[in-house]
Amino acid sequence: MEVKLGLKENWQQFSLLVLVNAFVGGMIGLERSILPRLASEEFQMASHTAIFSFIVVFGIVKAVTNYFAGHFANAVGRRRLLIYGWLFAIPIPFLLMWAPSWNWIILANVLLGINQGLAWSSTVTMKIDLVGDKQRGLAMGINEFAGYLSVGLVALLTAWIANAYGIRPYPFYVGIVFVVLGLALSSIWVKDTQLFVHKAAAESSVPLLKNRFWDTSVLHRNLGAITQAGLVNNLNDGMIWGLFPILLAAKGFSLADIGLITAIYPLVWGLAQLGTGRLSDFICQKDLLVIGMLLQGVAILGLLWAEAFFVYAALSFVLGLGTAVVYPTFLASIAQNTHPTDRAASLGIFRLWRDLGYAFGAILTGILADYFELNVSIIVIGCLTVASAGVLKVRMTC
Repeated sequence: MEVKLGLKENWQQFSLLVLVNAFVGGMIGLERSILPRLASEEFQMASHTAIFSFIVVFGIVKAVTNYFAGHFANAVGRRRLLIYGWLFAIPIPFLLMWAPSWNWIILANVLLGINQGLAWSSTVTMKIDLVGDKQRGLAMGINEFAGYLSVGLVALLTAWIANAYGIRPYPFYVGIVFVVLGLALSSIWVKDTQLFVHKAAAESSVPLLKNRFWDTSVLHRNLGAITQAGLVNNLNDGMIWGLFPILLAAKGFSLADIGLITAIYPLVWGLAQLGTGRLSDFICQKDLLVIGMLLQGVAILGLLWAEAFFVYAALSFVLGLGTAVVYPTFLASIAQNTHPTDRAASLGIFRLWRDLGYAFGAILTGILADYFELNVSIIVIGCLTVASAGVLKVRMTC
């Protein structure tokens, strides 16, 4: 079999992986706008820390799964990990619609974390394998576009269904469709990309990492700077996921308005990545990362003064734009700074720290909101995001 690197040369497999990742993203969208409301209305949970527990569990499990997905990607194969990810997803919609207690919701998010860690990690790595060096940013932009556009659209859809027919069970029927289609496509048509890794490794001039974990986490100037920014990015996303619906409900917005405002953020995040991913192939990646983190920080701090619907919608837009600037750039930058044989493991380590940000963000936000007030959570998370931009500016080379 002749192996050619490039998006055009592998457009069929690439397109199939884009579609599969849209279904992967849709599994997160099931919960995005309605689960905090489910916690307070059906399970009478008042503590912010308790409500955010599903995000903590999801973040920790996804982070650890990311690490093992990267560690075993070469030995087990990307396609097999993708299929395993979908198998873990099968019970999720049923747990969400039938849960008699909050512990069932926690179990669903354990499985969701495994699903996302295996399936999303696999599609990311496989797309990078296929396209080669020159189109990584574009490839990651398309991948993240598909995943997070799906998150936003499904969040909007489930909020509308919940508003019209109730929070359970109807919004979660969508998840059954995603699992069936995602598993079928992955099992029947997706092909492994191991041969593409061998070809890229033979052509690469990037040195091997001395210690994959510590170099990616801290020691390598570029990789360490990118990793801390990834953690902070998901730390603020964990806050938005759990806090935004509660904040908007406290301001008196309807479930439909909450669904629309919370959906703008991942929709913009998803759509804009088509352009921002491509930019990272031509513009200094350091500059893009600094700009993106600053936009996020400013949008989060702007929540302190927001009251009207259009102001929240505008801040949600800016937050989505800032995240769209950094998300594909993170992945493209990790790939650029690693040898092909190190790449899957390094991406897994980056995604380990990045997705631990969900847990750190939810825990920090919940504690601050319970012991102080919502605005204190917003100030702390916003300032951390701005500080992360400073670390990128000082430490990272272009």
